[in-house]
Parts: sequence; C-alpha cells; structure tokens
Amino acid sequence: MPFVALGLDNVHYQLAGPPGAPALLLIHSLGASTHVFDAIVPGLERRMRVLRYDLPGHGLSSPPAPGRGRTLAELAAGAAALCGALGIARAHLLGLSLGGQIALELAAATPERVDRLVLCATGVRIGSEALWSERIEAVERAGIEPIAEGVLARWTTPEFAARAPAEHAGLRAQLLATSRSGYAAACAALRASDLRGACARVKAPALVVAGERDPAVPLADARALAGAIPGARFAPIAEAAHLLVVEQPEAVGALLLDFLCREVASAETLAQLFERGLAVRREMLGTAHVERALAGATDLDRDFQEVITRNAWGSVWARPGLDRRTRSLATIALLVALGRDEELALHLRASRNAGVERGELAELLLHCSVYAGVPAANAAFRIAKAVLSESR
Repeated sequence: MPFVALGLDNVHYQLAGPPGAPALLLIHSLGASTHVFDAIVPGLERRMRVLRYDLPGHGLSSPPAPGRGRTLAELAAGAAALCGALGIARAHLLGLSLGGQIALELAAATPERVDRLVLCATGVRIGSEALWSERIEAVERAGIEPIAEGVLARWTTPEFAARAPAEHAGLRAQLLATSRSGYAAACAALRASDLRGACARVKAPALVVAGERDPAVPLADARALAGAIPGARFAPIAEAAHLLVVEQPEAVGALLLDFLCREVASAETLAQLFERGLAVRREMLGTAHVERALAGATDLDRDFQEVITRNAWGSVWARPGLDRRTRSLATIALLVALGRDEELALHLRASRNAGVERGELAELLLHCSVYAGVPAANAAFRIAKAVLSESR
C-alpha cells in the first residue's frame, strides 16, 4: 500500500494508468477518501495516469499536526508536494467539494503545473462561517458519529440510498473513519476560504460540474463559480446531490473523458500550448537538449522551434488518447521507415523517459525489418546500439 512522507505528514496515495500518459490528480471531499472516486477511475485510468490520495486525517493518511492543514493554501501545497515527490510536473486536476477548492487554489497559485481543471460540487465559498464553526465544535466535542446522518443526507439523494445500500454504507464508513483532527482542520479551511480572487488567475481550461439536487452547493453557486473563471464551461448533472461522482458515475465519467481527452483549442491560447509543450518536450527529450535547441535558435528557425513545441509537444504528444510509451514506439517505427536517422537517435534516447524497455525496442526494430525493410532496420539497429551504449 503506497505512502509517501511529506514533512510531518504520511500520505496514502494510489497511482494507476499507463506510464507516460498525461497525469490526472483527483482530490476528494471533506469526510471521504480516495474511495469516493472508485466508480469513475476505471474509465479514466485507461487513458490517463491517475493519482488520488487521502487528505490529512482522512482515509489512511496520518492526521495533521496541531495547527496544520487548516488553510486551502496548506492543503494545495500538500497536493503540489505529493506530485513533486512522484515526479509529476504537470497534471489535469479534478477536485470534489473541498477537493475542488484545493484544486482551484492550486491552479491559481501555480498555473504552470495545471493542464485542465475540473471542479465538481464546489463554489467560491461552501457554507458559512457559522456552519463550519458549529461543525468544528460538534466534532471536537463528540466526534463524527453524531453528525453522520445529517452529512450523509446532503451527500446523496434518498433514491440513491434506497437503491444502493451497500454503496451508501461505504460512504458512511469513509466518513466515520475520518479522524476528528483531520475533519476539524478541513472544516477550518472551508470556513476561511474565499476564492473570488483566485478565479481570475486560473489559466487552464476549466469545467464546473454540479448536481442538480445538491443542497450543499446549489446550482446557482456552481454556475456563479463557472462565470468567475475565464472561459469555464458549466455542466449540471441530473438526479445527483453533492457526491455526484458516486451517484451518477457514468454521466460524470463521460463528461470528464470528453473534456479531458479532446482538444479545447478555443479555450487555449498559443502561449498556453507553448508552455504545455515546453514541459512535455523537456520531460521526454531532457531539459538540457531542449534548452540547447531553444538557445541555438536564430531568426531563421525561431518560429519553427515555437511551432513544433506548440503543435507536436503541446498538442499531439499531450493528448491522453495514447500514453507516451505508445507514442514513443510509434514515433520510432515511423522514423525507421522514413530513414530519419538523426531524429531516430533523439527519440531512441527519449524512449527511456517514456518507460520503453530495451527488449521492447529490439522487438520493435525486428518488426520494422518486415514492414520497413531489412536495410532500414539494419541502420536502425546500428543507431540503437550506439544510443543504448551511452551512459545513462
């Protein structure tokens, strides 16, 4: 069971999906855990590298130290630190309720880390200061059990509780497993949050999703959030309350795949495509190579460097429809067939960063000998041996 130590916190996480695929970070709601996303993850992890984790004092993560984890900024910094510890430089973000506020804070504070942003069942504020103060006092005095029924009544519709008693019992178990200190600290973060200023700083294409029967974040509040984020889309989900990813996973999953896996060119500027492409290009080819290429550009080829960074790396290579390992193998096969030896050497080196193994390269080049011809494969094997003999 994977954990990572981040300062005083021991964080439980789950990471699944094709190595090299675009990353998607899932952040759960108050009183829940990574399991709240169980129903939507299988469809997402076929296309993306999905990371989900338990917030402090939730699920299997350690409770927060006294005085910690009580602001959105701290919680967002924890999410960024987890991604950094796992080598994830950029990611799509999907946050649910409190998780949505954390995702929004992270997207506003570090736009260079965020590709696309999905905010579910959240607003610039959730609830009132009085509500969260009462909730903190109740939990610190008597624990979570006395408030459980009231919380669960807001999480799902009565119809869901009736038709899916096992799933409803699972939600109750997640809530009751939350530590008092973790729950109270998260309530304090919600009490202090006001993200009106953060919305204008979001640079990523954004989607706001809301349950039509959500008593915690009414449709009007979610719609107002979408209106405050430049270019954001708004999508209501019928017959869903607050935990819409649990109650309507098929509808939400289809919406997410459409938003995350297709191009959103109308919402992305050339500058955003370039920045995303620069990050992907560095991850695949290495920072030193990319910096040399950009530094060596002249008036003759500077525009060309920008075009390939935007169009190849920021657009095609960043799409989640194929993971980077598959794209790397396909690129190598095409370069073998076309006899592009210089580019072939470059992408053979880059294949290491996509998770391609030496044995897979041997099989690929053997395959190319049948379909691209023996001379092409012979030259490719010669180049590959030279590249693979280089020190790592």
